[in-house]
Amino acid sequence: MRNVIADVAPAPSSSPTADAGPAPADGAGPAHRTSVVERGAFISARCTCGWAGPARRARERARRDAREHGGG
Repeated sequence: MRNVIADVAPAPSSSPTADAGPAPADGAGPAHRTSVVERGAFISARCTCGWAGPARRARERARRDAREHGGG
C-alpha cells in the first residue's frame, strides 16, 4: 500500500504548468516537485521528474533526500 505523507516542495496552484510544476526562474524547465511516500515500514522521496530516493526507516532522512534533490 502506497501512502503519500506530504509534499515537500509544493508548486503554486495558480501555475499554468501545474502538471509538471512551475518553471524555475532561469527558464531551464519545470521545477522539481517532491513528496515522500510510505510503503509499510519504509518511506522514500519521489519527484515529478521520475527520481526516487532510497527507502528509509527515518522519515526525516527521506524528507532531507527530497529537499536535497529539489534544491531547497
